Amino acid sequence: MPTKTESTARETTPSSSNQDDAISQLAALSWMGSTWVEAISEMGSEVARFVAERISEDVKAQHALLHCKSLSEMHAVQAAFLERAYDQYTAETDKLLERGGAILPPFLATTKHTPV
Repeated sequence: MPTKTESTARETTPSSSNQDDAISQLAALSWMGSTWVEAISEMGSEVARFVAERISEDVKAQHALLHCKSLSEMHAVQAAFLERAYDQYTAETDKLLERGGAILPPFLATTKHTPV
């Protein structure tokens, strides 16, 4: 088995400079606080819930399509699927935009407004 040389040991060990950079980058995000992180986490959970719901709808539609006995029945299943998908995506977009809009005001009130 090959022995670990000093040069390979240095390559696999993170340097203190890299660690300092990572810490300074995380410190730059500290102004967000736990409220921001919780809000983003809730949005992520909402998106995951929505995706799971849509996958369930996809499976139901595939099942219905496999049991169709005519082209007109397939057309009706596809039309209902697309209409429901459109309604769900529209509602989810509205929900996420509302949540996203609610996140910003508390942070905008505490930050300096500088012209761009």
